[in-house]
Amino acid sequence: MNQNRLITPEGTRDLLFEECTARHRVEDRIKEVLLPRGFSEVITPALEFYDVFSLPRHGLPQENMYKLVDRKGRLMAVKPDLTMPIARVACTRLREHPLPLRLFYNQSAYRINPADSGHSDEVDQIGIELIGAGERRADFETLVLAIRSMENCGLSGYRIEIGHIGIFNALTARLGLSPDQKEDLRELIMSKNYPELNDRMEQMRDMQTAAALRQLPALFGGEEVLDQLGSLIDDPAINEVIEYLRLLLKDLKELGVDNHVSLDLGIVGRNEYYTGIVFQGYTEGIGDTVLTGGRYDTLLSDYGIDLPAIGFGIDVDAVARVLRGSWNFQLTPDVLVFPYPGYEVKAMKEIEKLVQMGFQAEFAVCATSDEAKLYAARKGVPTLYFVGEDIVEVRV
Repeated sequence: MNQNRLITPEGTRDLLFEECTARHRVEDRIKEVLLPRGFSEVITPALEFYDVFSLPRHGLPQENMYKLVDRKGRLMAVKPDLTMPIARVACTRLREHPLPLRLFYNQSAYRINPADSGHSDEVDQIGIELIGAGERRADFETLVLAIRSMENCGLSGYRIEIGHIGIFNALTARLGLSPDQKEDLRELIMSKNYPELNDRMEQMRDMQTAAALRQLPALFGGEEVLDQLGSLIDDPAINEVIEYLRLLLKDLKELGVDNHVSLDLGIVGRNEYYTGIVFQGYTEGIGDTVLTGGRYDTLLSDYGIDLPAIGFGIDVDAVARVLRGSWNFQLTPDVLVFPYPGYEVKAMKEIEKLVQMGFQAEFAVCATSDEAKLYAARKGVPTLYFVGEDIVEVRV
């Protein structure tokens, strides 16, 4: 009956010691980028009404959500996404706030993943939402912030891959696909399932458009992929996107942040959530994305106000796992201070003095000096202070 008392639920885990320190260090490094640039933090509840996430175009299957009911029988969700609650806040409590809204969050999201997926059900994320700003300037700033955030964490082997959902939308519109057919095709492109994708495209009447869609997941690299796409299809909407991406790449190059940037036109987002550029971040040591983002100009209309928006989120724990091995963590105090009976206050004053000098000092709650010596030896504390009438320093 109590067999689960000593374990964590599937998809979750305990964080200990340096794992906690590494997580907080990553969070602090990213906040160092965001706070000086006018972003303000918002915290939304861990529990939200299910309706916040329920629209099909939000791309969140209900079977992937942790659900419960409140005292009135209303369906709730442990929030599976961090952008949608902020969209709700922007359209309610921040409705009259000057635009654009420059918001950031640092919270956890919860989704039910298959047991063998390798993904955690609890993901700690930090990210931004730039609401009420459209077009290239906002896209450019958001990409720069994503790059600077990865840099400031100390990641060297990272890359940001940029796509644009307008290409996929234009191609599928030319083929006249139904919504279900479009979503099936989206999944094939995202998973780079070339055999099935080829089979589907062979059934299309517009062979030129089908050929372009067939090539979409293979169009990744530098600016040359835009030339490749242009040679495959001549479409006004796609030509506009190609020129838009060229200008973004030009801006990033002029700023000197293009070394870790590439294009991946096979990034096609989830459902109808994204409406413009989409991008993903990767780093050495992690086989999955550590950063996801994009433009979502129609999402806020679901909450009452039609505003353009763009944002990104970073998987803090994934970044912390990569960096933990290269960071130094001092979890053992420099000094253990043991008070003889009656000298506890004097010992505490000595600890406060040591802390002000920059040392880590621990108050020994051991009953005897022998116990303090044994504890220091087991924990690896290099120095012991015995506090009585005098203070005696002993190297362990």
